[in-house]
Amino acid sequence: MGKKIGLLILAVLLNACSATKEIKDKPIVFNEERIALTKEYLKQRYNLEQDIPEIVPKMIVLHWTAIPTLQGSFEAFENPTLPNWRPDIKGVSGLNVSTQFLIDRDGTIYRLMDETTMARHVIGLNHCAIGVENVGGTAETPLTKAQLKSNIYLVEYLAGKYNIDYLIGHYEYTLFENHPLWLEVDDGYRTEKTDPGTEFMEKVRKGTKRLNFKPVPTKQ
Repeated sequence: MGKKIGLLILAVLLNACSATKEIKDKPIVFNEERIALTKEYLKQRYNLEQDIPEIVPKMIVLHWTAIPTLQGSFEAFENPTLPNWRPDIKGVSGLNVSTQFLIDRDGTIYRLMDETTMARHVIGLNHCAIGVENVGGTAETPLTKAQLKSNIYLVEYLAGKYNIDYLIGHYEYTLFENHPLWLEVDDGYRTEKTDPGTEFMEKVRKGTKRLNFKPVPTKQ
């Protein structure tokens, strides 16, 4: 009887681990203008001249939007050109910020664009990074347990498709400044980030420990 119970428990655990979440497509505008701006960004920021704005994913970068709603967060990425409310980065490129994935506060995962098309979400590393944005992140709208579970699922999903070496929080991006993956040409172009929070990042790392990502570089 004990052996049968043990096998039953194992079957339940295996079934739980193999559970899948639906990824819903909710595409942002990716027209000829955005394609041209993305190719221009790759050339000007990274010295990469490409016929199509594709990336080879080597890392996943987790973010929060600091916008309380799904619709507001989606609208921030939707259009090809950068709106006037981002003067801190507009002088660098007219390309709007974007992300491959957006996770709502209820845990629903939305794919906003092709996973291997460049999105503008992290300085110096867009050419090799898949972005995952989480709705919220303010004191009034902290990231949720549902978002945590969906981030873990999505990281596992992406690591199963691509040769992902690194999982980082946005706040860790400058640790790659002396790394071979770092391609930003302007030493003065940096922004200070805190997303998605150290506690959230620690929990995602704990939940994806079995994937054995490379450690984030330490500051020299």
